[in-house]
Amino acid sequence: MQSNAKGRNIAYWITTGLLTAGMLSGGIAQLIRAPWNTQGIIHLGYPVYVMTILGTWKLLGVTALLLPRMTLIKEWAYAGFFFLMTGAVISHLVSGDGLAAVTAQSIFVVLIVLSWYLRPANRRIAALTNMPE
Repeated sequence: MQSNAKGRNIAYWITTGLLTAGMLSGGIAQLIRAPWNTQGIIHLGYPVYVMTILGTWKLLGVTALLLPRMTLIKEWAYAGFFFLMTGAVISHLVSGDGLAAVTAQSIFVVLIVLSWYLRPANRRIAALTNMPE
């Protein structure tokens, strides 16, 4: 049983590492208004200033997921990332971009769900850790 917990912990850190690396790099690119990000935001019909809001929230979310404790804030970060990335998928599809255009965003949705599901007990809200699976 202990090897199962170890495997789960490894899977958690792999998914969380990929998720946070992507959100960190995306957040920085939005904050510095990288040209490809700016063009993408304009293409989707959003004002450019939204990049500052999204980039800031991404950096704060990454910080919340990586720091110990703050379990309630972690839940908010997961929810925020989930809404952000599912919103990105929907925005691209509504803008006429095909399924190929939402591959990266869809992968992030999967990473968010996996990271949240695999998180260890010390990264969960106490009331949720006592619930039967």
